[in-house]
Amino acid sequence: MKSSEVLAVLELINETLTATIVIVTVSILLYNLARDTQDRVTRASSVVLFCVFIVFLADVLISLDPGGSYLEVWLRFQWIGIAFVPAALFHLSDALLATTGRPSRGRRWLVVRIAYAIAALLTGLALFSDSLIHGPAETGAPRMISGPTFPVYVAFLLVLALVSMINVIRARRRCLTRYTQRRMTYLLSVFLAPAWGVFPYSLLFQRLGGEQDTLLLVIVNLANLLVMMMLIFLAYPLSFFGSEKPDRVVKARLLEFMLRGPLTAAALLAVVLFVPRASNVLGLDGDALMPFAAVGVLLFLQWSITLLLPVLQRVLIYTQDQRQAEWIQRLSDRLLTEADASQLLESILAAICDNLRVPTAFVARIEADGAQLVQVAGSLVPSPEALTAPELSTLGASGEDQLGENIKRIGDFFVWRSYWLVPLHYHRRGQNGVTVPILGILGVWARAPEPDFTEDEEEIFHALAAQVGRVLEDVQHQSEVFALLEGLAPQLDMMQQLRGVSRYGHVAQAPPATDELLADPQFSDHVKDALRDYWGGPRLTDSELLKLNIVWREMEGANDNNPVRALRTVLTQAIENLKPEGQRSLTTTEWILYNILEMRFLQGRKVRDVALRLAMSESDLYRKQRIAIEEVARQIAEMERNSTSPSPASSNGDIVHAVEH
Repeated sequence: MKSSEVLAVLELINETLTATIVIVTVSILLYNLARDTQDRVTRASSVVLFCVFIVFLADVLISLDPGGSYLEVWLRFQWIGIAFVPAALFHLSDALLATTGRPSRGRRWLVVRIAYAIAALLTGLALFSDSLIHGPAETGAPRMISGPTFPVYVAFLLVLALVSMINVIRARRRCLTRYTQRRMTYLLSVFLAPAWGVFPYSLLFQRLGGEQDTLLLVIVNLANLLVMMMLIFLAYPLSFFGSEKPDRVVKARLLEFMLRGPLTAAALLAVVLFVPRASNVLGLDGDALMPFAAVGVLLFLQWSITLLLPVLQRVLIYTQDQRQAEWIQRLSDRLLTEADASQLLESILAAICDNLRVPTAFVARIEADGAQLVQVAGSLVPSPEALTAPELSTLGASGEDQLGENIKRIGDFFVWRSYWLVPLHYHRRGQNGVTVPILGILGVWARAPEPDFTEDEEEIFHALAAQVGRVLEDVQHQSEVFALLEGLAPQLDMMQQLRGVSRYGHVAQAPPATDELLADPQFSDHVKDALRDYWGGPRLTDSELLKLNIVWREMEGANDNNPVRALRTVLTQAIENLKPEGQRSLTTTEWILYNILEMRFLQGRKVRDVALRLAMSESDLYRKQRIAIEEVARQIAEMERNSTSPSPASSNGDIVHAVEH
């Protein structure tokens, strides 16, 4: 190969590597800016990356042969980055040392300011005078010629590089764990890559031409290749600074970003630069082939990354001790959200309508004062508001005489207005003989005065009704999972903050708890809502009471890690605190509040059933139930204030006084 051809190949490689460094640098810079810009290390490293970006961006523009006076403009422009890199590196080393618990007492920060001032002075000399550089050179590769003050810059670079390395070594010694020490070692090994990567080696050659041009390009290409690799390597330890996320999350995000960002962009750049220079590829012109090749490479890389990324994450990140995190990461693909449940219920109801040849089917939850529509297929006649009829709340009653006026039982079905209804039950029953309230009801348009299913229709209907019940129960159970995760979120956030602050030597303290919830005027309403959904529902799983310390203490003591169950235990304990001593009675005054709470919420009985058993009107029951809920709220507040020794139950005299008034 001729020397001119070798030189052309080296120039093309240099152009490609230079542009790739620009891509890598700006990608890492944008990645930094997308994170916490309040962190000192992040800000200082961003300054370093910006300086490197300016230098290599100028190299890319120079390689495009601007010609005339513009060549000198770009050759001087890149000295903005060259002059500021030493100061930015010292600034970064100071931030690293401060992060490990050794903040500046004023001297290092003064040196940082002086270094930036000297860098600004050198930049001015490079832009507006010939004392630092002059030119451009008339022969050889585009370059400037060193001036009389160039040794000052070399000394400035060497001194700050040496002091910066000393600071990083000191920071590494202050790291507390083997993980932080190892990452600081990575950082130490490539810390000076930006400095010697942007160094103007061409100024060391006063005369270029022939073999010296080739030698310079070889040196520059090797330097560019090492700089590119080291910049990528530098991004890894720097990505952990200023981040409160677990290490595995930081690694996973950085890996995906580097693959989809710099790697993809560099591959496209290589296609754009090399394919047009291939004058004939299978009979095709390189310029005409280039757009199609670029699109093909882009699609192939995205497809490959999508397939390989999970494998790379399992090998590099989610190792054996991170299997739980990987399982939780896939949990979102398995959960049945309310939107998913709504779509699934709609399809099941449509299948029921098709099977029975009826226009309408619906699913509703049973509430204390009626039913709440969940999903409907067709048009609900007369209107969804009809479900709020209190008589629907009696569907779970055990006796025929306890049903509402417009409800008639026929076998396993109920006839209500223009609908056949079937109760939906839990697959899991209550413990200790307590019957769990029904989940809800499934209603279909009554095509006859009484259910007239054929054998096949009834079999299919019951199978689909079981699926509806399973969906409702799964949604309720998974709402407890959401409540658990939501309840854990504040503690996880606090732990991540502690992780971020303590990772490199600091020790942080958790913020103190407050009594805002107990002082909330709606505290009794929160208790009431939680009791109404005692056996499951959004008012329990999303309750503000989940923030109480006694709930979390109960969860830890039971080794259950389920705050919803812990809250249910706290509610039960508060009700038991109101239980009078002696033999239970359904008529004596001191037992009224406890009987109401135990029957209405722990047993899940309907209002009419409880009123009949306690021999009182429903209006009187509602009044005393309100008093009972306020007593439960008072008990929970006392338990929270004195969580180490729960408050004793209220005296019977106080309860009698509350009931009588």
